[in-house]
Amino acid sequence: MNTLADKSINALATKVWFTRDMLYVLLQDGREVGVPLLWFPRLRKATKEQLSNWRLIGNGIGIHWDGIDEDISVAALL
Repeated sequence: MNTLADKSINALATKVWFTRDMLYVLLQDGREVGVPLLWFPRLRKATKEQLSNWRLIGNGIGIHWDGIDEDISVAALL
């Protein structure tokens, strides 16, 4: 029997930021997740302005960028 809880089920984003090669997401429970921009070609090709124009969707279960029509679920990052 697996006694570890699946923390990706209830993971909610609160903040998003970028470095040159990485996407970072702060989760409501305090965890920070970082993933390479190479995983997301639309984000990798976006301008800094487009990257900064994000919004949380579903109370934080996902992130949306209007200018590049990209959606990423927090669960997919975990």
